[in-house]
Amino acid sequence: MSIIENNKALNVDAAVRERYGAAAEAAEPALCCPVSYDPQYLKAIPTEIIERDYGCGDPSQYLQPGDHVLDLGSGGGKICYIASQVVGPDGYVVGVDINDQMLRLARQYQTEVADRIGYRNTDFRKGRIQDLQLNMELFEEHLAADPINSAAGWLAADEIAEQLRKEQPLVASDSMDAVVSNCVLNLVKNEDRKQLFAEVYRVLKRGGRAIISDIVSDEAVPESLQNNAELWSGCISGAFREDQFLKAFEDAGFYGLEIVSRQEEAWAVVEGIEFRSLTVRAWKGKEGPCIDRHQAVIYNGPWKAVIDDDGHKLLRGQRMAVCEKTAAIYTSGPYASQITAINPAEVVPAEQAANFDCHAMKIRDPKITKQGKPTLNLLPGQDCCGEGSSSCC
Repeated sequence: MSIIENNKALNVDAAVRERYGAAAEAAEPALCCPVSYDPQYLKAIPTEIIERDYGCGDPSQYLQPGDHVLDLGSGGGKICYIASQVVGPDGYVVGVDINDQMLRLARQYQTEVADRIGYRNTDFRKGRIQDLQLNMELFEEHLAADPINSAAGWLAADEIAEQLRKEQPLVASDSMDAVVSNCVLNLVKNEDRKQLFAEVYRVLKRGGRAIISDIVSDEAVPESLQNNAELWSGCISGAFREDQFLKAFEDAGFYGLEIVSRQEEAWAVVEGIEFRSLTVRAWKGKEGPCIDRHQAVIYNGPWKAVIDDDGHKLLRGQRMAVCEKTAAIYTSGPYASQITAINPAEVVPAEQAANFDCHAMKIRDPKITKQGKPTLNLLPGQDCCGEGSSSCC
């Protein structure tokens, strides 16, 4: 039978749940593309987890010691257990998955891995990655105690779910330094993807970052392929088109997007459409008022000019006037290596700072950043206050 013969509307959730439930019980090598991981981190991970790992990248290599990390669609826990070693005993790693078999696989080795690395800093929680507020195990406890057998019961259960989201969220807002995922976002149905990215944004701290490895396509995937359960659950027909994957981060409010890894050769080709692995890093934290405290930045190059995600244009070598918020963004995270900060001699007190038009593309007059310094004539090697000099201090 042709892989596109079945064109009926697909139940994405059911197809993914069935495929990955089976893959938790027995390894399925073709489920996603092979990835090379740092072998030093694999030594502490049981073979059963390694054999039943289904990913397309390694977002853990972009984590830092001490990070609090959320892994979306954590499956058998491989990325979580790698991340737990990268972030160290001062860090913490939370894995979220909806599949019971995968959760059992991940949880059963927590003590063993902890004994091997010398500390325990992992937690596996049941939930849907597009709804990181609802703790499914708490909700299931309610349903077990009060099963639904009427429309009124369904409405009551829906109210309980909303109460749980508010009072006992699965993942709290602004709680994570990093959110990672390895070949899972493409398994979420299209109508839930806007909420998915909004949830990733919600749980990150200001200055936090998302590092997502996923399968993308070079062309739009036709509906005939999207309705094929085998291709969707196999990380193919649910793939984001490459440019639309980046746009989803932009639309959610992220900035400083970077493609940190892109598979050169296609992992799969179906009907002439190429599917490959892509890893994107994106940052949270560009919200807030724009106030002028006399800061400036110089874009070092190599491009003649660049435009950031908020439309600020920086000219190479020019002292570009920026607001306090933008100055902080440019001197950290993805931009720092390309930016030279020009701080004023005396920073304007916050209560005296005026509003700043971030899209005016102003050049900062050097006299502004030198305000507060004494006006002196000083030649190289001259000691202004040394013996034999005229009084100038």
